[in-house]
Amino acid sequence: MPKKARPAGDGKEEGPVPKQVKVEAACGPSSPSSPLNFDSPSGFFESFISPIKTETFFKEFWEQKPLLIQRDDPALATYYQSLFRLSDLKGLCSWGMYYGRDVNVCRCVHGKKKVLNKDGRVHFLQLRKDFDQKRATIQFHQPQRFKDELWRIQEKLECYFGSLVGSNVYITPAGAQGLPPHYDDVEVFILQLEGEKHWRLYQPTVPLAREYSLEAEDRIGRPTHEFILKPGDLLYFPRGTIHQADTPQGLAHSTHVTISTYQSSSWGDFLLDTISGLVFDTARADVALRAGIPRQLLLQVETTAVATRLSGFLRMLADRLEGTKELPSADMKKDFAMNRLPPYYAGDGAELVAPGGQFPGLDSTVKLQFRDHVVLTVGPDQDPTDETREKMVYVYHSLKNRRDTHMMGNEETESHGLRFPLSHMDALKQIWSSSAISVKDLKLTTDEEKQNLDQEEVEVWNSK
Repeated sequence: MPKKARPAGDGKEEGPVPKQVKVEAACGPSSPSSPLNFDSPSGFFESFISPIKTETFFKEFWEQKPLLIQRDDPALATYYQSLFRLSDLKGLCSWGMYYGRDVNVCRCVHGKKKVLNKDGRVHFLQLRKDFDQKRATIQFHQPQRFKDELWRIQEKLECYFGSLVGSNVYITPAGAQGLPPHYDDVEVFILQLEGEKHWRLYQPTVPLAREYSLEAEDRIGRPTHEFILKPGDLLYFPRGTIHQADTPQGLAHSTHVTISTYQSSSWGDFLLDTISGLVFDTARADVALRAGIPRQLLLQVETTAVATRLSGFLRMLADRLEGTKELPSADMKKDFAMNRLPPYYAGDGAELVAPGGQFPGLDSTVKLQFRDHVVLTVGPDQDPTDETREKMVYVYHSLKNRRDTHMMGNEETESHGLRFPLSHMDALKQIWSSSAISVKDLKLTTDEEKQNLDQEEVEVWNSK
């Protein structure tokens, strides 16, 4: 699940974060040649939902209704099966997985979720025993931390959506169900990896829900969709869609990965993120917003007159917003840059943070190396020694982000980037929007400013 939406664990001990680099080798053979197009984020998504066209998907399905894509494609089925297998768990457990943090073990019993987690570290033999004897579902959290191809897929999706993308793997034995009917607060893409899964979808009780919730079987009515997913198939449904799934009796186990995105990414969330900066800026310019509230306002019960006054202030903010070139972002842009996956790479990734050539001169040409991993935002100066709180431009990037803590919620993250005076915004936009640009053509006052701008961030800019 996206940020901080990982299902709550029931284990008491979490332990250290394991090293994912060695685990991939312990999980078996590498992935076969991918049938997906990784050349660009848009090209990837087009191949991801093929044969549905991207325009059709967003016009008819996104945030509206489920989409089932059943594909009789042996190459795609083989590729999906390589993303995560039941057999991978043995190698993963040997590198230190913990109940609650990395793995949940659960069953659906009489319409309720029963958690079977033990304490502390996960041992594969115990995990397999619960799977075989108790018919328990194994839920593996955020496998992109360990599986390179899922990292590759989710990194491209984060670039495409501009939103965090998490995942969970569910492995369920034949004739069993792991979770009761419920809905999520995320947009969901299901990839069927191994075996078959029987799905039932129901009409949402809360369209585009903002939180996860269980739903009682007697409240959800008859399914609107019912089908079997097989390896290579893809299912999409919007947040709020009530769903449940089980592995058919008499077949092999089922493995699927749930890829999810767009948690807390609504217009309401974006408004909450921008409104505080907008109020701050407007109050600096308009004394009416700096005037004190009436005496004893906080003690009053009747607030009709106050609501009328506030509506006037909101109209003032709306008028100011109409002419704003750079929207302030309090948290959303920075949070995305801090918590997303780093660019996918083979090897040790040293090339991601190595300087892209010599420091540029006036006659140099510069370009942005990782545009999809850089965000620009405007906000007050965060320097605690600066009492003026002037607006600054912040350039955040994800090149140094840690893959092994991606989407784990309780792991500490840090931001990477630089700040610039607001006067540098036009020059930064030039670099952002151009495939390449000459340093001397940057919209800055002096030659010194032009050269200094490009010498500031050798990890993000590339010169030649």
